[in-house]
Amino acid sequence: MSRLGADSGCGCFPTGRHYPGIAHLLKVTIRGLAEGFAPDAAWHEIDVALLDVETTGRDASVDRVVELGIAVGRRGEIVARYNWLIDPGIPIPAEVSAIHHITDDMVAGKPKFEAVAPEIAQALRGCVPAAYNALFDRAFLMSEFSRAKTSGEGVPALTREVEWIDPLVWARDIQENEKSRALGDVAARLGVELEKAHRAQDDAEAALRVLYALGRDARVPRAYGAMIQEQRRLAGVQADARRMWRS
Repeated sequence: MSRLGADSGCGCFPTGRHYPGIAHLLKVTIRGLAEGFAPDAAWHEIDVALLDVETTGRDASVDRVVELGIAVGRRGEIVARYNWLIDPGIPIPAEVSAIHHITDDMVAGKPKFEAVAPEIAQALRGCVPAAYNALFDRAFLMSEFSRAKTSGEGVPALTREVEWIDPLVWARDIQENEKSRALGDVAARLGVELEKAHRAQDDAEAALRVLYALGRDARVPRAYGAMIQEQRRLAGVQADARRMWRS
């Protein structure tokens, strides 16, 4: 065997062709994909569950969810909507209520998170997860499910290895010359209506429509796997830029 054939480690003849009978075993593994979704599937044709939470504050380790909304999309259309008002078990600070307009009186008598956790898991099952500024919403979802001791097995949004689609990453790239990347401002520039900003269901629907609108840009890969790879690259570049700006 030639040195090329022995050392390349590619399972190939020196010509570069794979040995007969093993080509079907070779595949590219893309980190962060939801199980059951092919990397080459068009992401806008598969079920995407865009989640939004309203909370008592910004720290997922101590603050709690007071409202959770989910908009499920497929082929550019919203096909299902879910919304829960939730008793957080702690007071909602006045300065936070001033933002999302959810008060202690509104959540009094509503179910605790652990009571609705199975419904939320079911709504998210079989969908690729997404959120606008996904790190925030994902952190709260994971923290609440951990407290509730409710199994999220088999639910992509509750699987730590799965990367969420984040329209904010794409907005920062596609609308890079705009100052504000707030959901309402990004939506307005794209002609997407947002009736009640900072309410979970309205934000979820608007963010999903923003995702589909941004997805029409040629810079957004059509294949699910390629989109996640490019989003990860962009997020890294953007994080580096923010660190440099702060230093």
